[in-house]
Amino acid sequence: MKLICLPVLYCRVDPYGFERPADFDYATYEEFFSGYLVVLTRRAIKWSKLLKGNNSVPKSLKAKRYVRKGIPNEHRPLVWMVVSGAQAHMEQNPGYYQKLLDGDKNDKLVETIKTDMNRTFPDNIKFRKTADPCLQKTLYNVLVAYGHHNQSVGYCQGMNFIAGYLILITRNEEQSFWLLDALIGRILPDYYSPEMMGLKTDQEVLGELVKMKVPAVAELMEKHGITWTLVVSRWFICLFIDILPVEASQNLMTVLRIWDCLFYEGSKIIFRVALTLIKQHQAFILEATNFPDICDKFKQITKGPFVTECHTFMQKIFTEPGSLRMATIEKLRETCRVNQIAQINGQYVR
Repeated sequence: MKLICLPVLYCRVDPYGFERPADFDYATYEEFFSGYLVVLTRRAIKWSKLLKGNNSVPKSLKAKRYVRKGIPNEHRPLVWMVVSGAQAHMEQNPGYYQKLLDGDKNDKLVETIKTDMNRTFPDNIKFRKTADPCLQKTLYNVLVAYGHHNQSVGYCQGMNFIAGYLILITRNEEQSFWLLDALIGRILPDYYSPEMMGLKTDQEVLGELVKMKVPAVAELMEKHGITWTLVVSRWFICLFIDILPVEASQNLMTVLRIWDCLFYEGSKIIFRVALTLIKQHQAFILEATNFPDICDKFKQITKGPFVTECHTFMQKIFTEPGSLRMATIEKLRETCRVNQIAQINGQYVR
């Protein structure tokens, strides 16, 4: 059955294929989008001048400012590819992706990936078996190819959402593969390895940053013996997909804007987003009096107008946490990695 969408703003399926909920507020969305469309148009003109028809993005304060204000949809795949280094890797390895698809397969890896196909964006009509074309096949190819490309990682849950999201944005299978490689191999190393050492380390780093910047929340967590892994692991694993509501109105725009900065500035953006969510909702979190209540509060802070007003939210992530130098993060990573290794060996270091 075909879905008729006239006008687009009132369609029950958004432009990326996500079904809008029955209680979706079309009036509020139209009000938001009518104003935001003017901003997007102005931004697209500036980006066209910056790119000047070239497949390159200069490393400059001007380019960083443009990225932080949002990359227009028509330029986003190209800009992500260029600033992440994915474009260079793809050009340096012609035919490599197809060679991975044509090569011998690890049966266990393939079966694990197949198991997650129907779990990926079940509310998106483009990933359903009845869709034509069905993006499950594209997703399967990207994940299988990557699992054989990076055998130390293979596949773990969470990668399906990231790859699926890349496919929706780029609409290009090979580009999605190389962008996945940029994220997992360079921007977020060891997040998805079997030991997940990078992921565990960065969650502990967040805890240390919260102690510095939102100490009352850190004290609450410590008082109830709650580790940061319990409340923020999916923020890091899914890079806020499946956490911040993935509906291509204000919500998806917020995730897109986060990823724009993630590809350009690297992993510190994840800490900025996490710290902003926690600091902005500090009073709300501190109302919690027990373990289940704290966990529920952390689920609630990823919803509501604060995260759906993408422009305001993105301004906040660069002001609310204050100064956050990469050197500080790297120093904390060194200490936290030592702690992680010590935990494995039965010794915890402070």
